[in-house]
Amino acid sequence: MPAPKKALRRSLTVTSAALTALALLSPAALAAPSPSASPSATPPASMSTVGGARLGKPGTQVDLAGGAPVLPKDVTARSWIVADAESGDVLAAHNAHWRLAPASTLKMLFADTLLPKWPKTTKRTVEVSDLAGVGAGSSLVGIKEKETYTVHDLWLGVFLRSGNDAVHVLSAMNDGVDKTVADMNAHADELQALDTTVVSPDGYDMPGQVSSAYDLTLFARSGLQKKDFREYASTVRAKFPGETTKNKKGKTSRGTFEIQNTNRLLAGDSDVGVYPGIAGVKNGNTTNAGATFTGVAERGGRVLLVTVMNPAKDEHNEVYKETARLFDWGFEAVGKVRPVGELVGPRSAAQASPSAGASGEAGGTGEGAGGTKPVAGAQTGGGAGGVGIAAGITAGVLVLLAGGAFLVNRKWPLPDLVRRRTRP
Repeated sequence: MPAPKKALRRSLTVTSAALTALALLSPAALAAPSPSASPSATPPASMSTVGGARLGKPGTQVDLAGGAPVLPKDVTARSWIVADAESGDVLAAHNAHWRLAPASTLKMLFADTLLPKWPKTTKRTVEVSDLAGVGAGSSLVGIKEKETYTVHDLWLGVFLRSGNDAVHVLSAMNDGVDKTVADMNAHADELQALDTTVVSPDGYDMPGQVSSAYDLTLFARSGLQKKDFREYASTVRAKFPGETTKNKKGKTSRGTFEIQNTNRLLAGDSDVGVYPGIAGVKNGNTTNAGATFTGVAERGGRVLLVTVMNPAKDEHNEVYKETARLFDWGFEAVGKVRPVGELVGPRSAAQASPSAGASGEAGGTGEGAGGTKPVAGAQTGGGAGGVGIAAGITAGVLVLLAGGAFLVNRKWPLPDLVRRRTRP
């Protein structure tokens, strides 16, 4: 169903976000639940109805048909959603529009907003000012001042290590954090992600910074339209540039070090295996947000998106365990449940028209729809290229929108699915 119109278009800068934060200190605001409320806090009685009226209701929403499996009982997240990535059908949800702190899952919006701006080969020599404002305790990839990095390096740092330092360097390239925040808020509005307010581009805890399981799923779905986004989100490990050193003879050299994706359903861990068919997307964890995660996986020709926010159960890797259980349910439930809502398309989708081809790669270097090639085999070697990606998209699957290419109810290629070979 169409989204309600907003009274004001959100194009916030950090300054305006700070004013919002001050507003939160009013007596009325102090009486209301905040993003930092405990996991036992209850959701609002009514929430946004973007995507359908049932998604605005608190509690679990599911419509089981004959033969449908029951939902797993051991899912403790404050909010979650299971959706068909291609049709947009929401198969089940729990407090889908509850506005909560997003942590680094917000980097999906950051990437979807900025990825098209520069070719991968663009270089940046890091200045001291580029790293100003990186929050204490932030996750870092290890960027050093006065060293030069390619945009490809920086995006690997964002996706694999959730590096706030990489986010701030890319923000500096985009004329600063203030402009980047404004761009992200504008893009969220275009995607009809109306639960989201961006204050910091990296997802670091800030007063007033919120999103929802529904919005995070929209960000993932939009980002996955882009070939580069799919590549970075599915890369298990890569080489990252180290620090330049000089030997006794004055000769300089620069080595590399390996970074590994912190998405445990993609890379595995001691108590979590690689999920069959997993191909991304992004995880996060902060004091206010707890653990958050959005994942995409394919099985039997179906592609599902699952978002889980802040499990109450305090166990190691619990957010991934609950995500896996919801994936299992979703793949078994496809065709046996009636949708309880939908993932809406961008505002500009209403003006979409069929296109013979369009680029899905950041930097404008992707092949058009006519350049059909099979999905490449997955590789988990040490090179920075990461997982192989389809070089083109099947003809006719793209629709050209005012804001770019976006797939509505159509197929789009994921990387060949990452499967465990050796323990990372």
